[in-house]
Amino acid sequence: MSTKYEIDDFQKDVVERSKTIPVLVDFWADWCSPCRILGPVLERLAERNAGTWVLAKVDTERFQDIARTYGIRSIPNVKLFVDGKVANEFTGALPEEMILLWLKKAIPPKKNPAVENARELLFTLKFTEAKTILEPIVAADTANVSARVLLAKAILLSDPDRAASLVKNVEPGDDDYELADAIRVITAFHQRVLTDDLPAANVKGVYAEAAREVMKGNFDGSLERLIRVIKEDRYYDDDGARKAGIAVFKLLGEEHPITLGRRREFNGALFR
Repeated sequence: MSTKYEIDDFQKDVVERSKTIPVLVDFWADWCSPCRILGPVLERLAERNAGTWVLAKVDTERFQDIARTYGIRSIPNVKLFVDGKVANEFTGALPEEMILLWLKKAIPPKKNPAVENARELLFTLKFTEAKTILEPIVAADTANVSARVLLAKAILLSDPDRAASLVKNVEPGDDDYELADAIRVITAFHQRVLTDDLPAANVKGVYAEAAREVMKGNFDGSLERLIRVIKEDRYYDDDGARKAGIAVFKLLGEEHPITLGRRREFNGALFR
């Protein structure tokens, strides 16, 4: 087998390097027959996928401490490092077709700079600018889940029905799933108020106002009203104020100033 991919410094060649590009680590040994079958397959795939991920071969006889640290009990063992940590792995000499399927699921997709630019615009609530960027991306590639979810956020206030449609099939494990789920909660909340499908109670009016304020883009005002509902009638509308409040926080992002300004009061209302 080629020594081209053999490493000298695990921390530098695997852990640190994986912070800029995924590193596929082949834990092997010279005495291991299956390793000699798998090794050339991985090297061939590494050549084909240059720029998407890199291969690092770790001789478990030479790096016994590293093998113990990562719990290598049988070889060949292949671990994918992303951002300095093990993100996925498999054991044994899999056939090339199975490795290709595994790689397709395991390797995180490259981030689209335009999509990430739109994400930053949405963090500052610049919905129109983000929509302009995202519309052509989604039109060209409906399978781009992040672009679809972010577009749903961009149009949530102006076209909630389409926003709900864009996130309808986003499932756990998909990119931006939590944001998609937040959009679903908010659009359902808005629809319940539109159809007056709410239980009778003293807090009903304030609760309905909270939904209307969200759709006006007054997120702080909406949260203020939801907190009032929680304090007065904690489980109104099947705990709807808590669910809607969490959805607004997810929509804005955990580091958004409105989230940071209201989170303590919201949590205090829940657990008083």
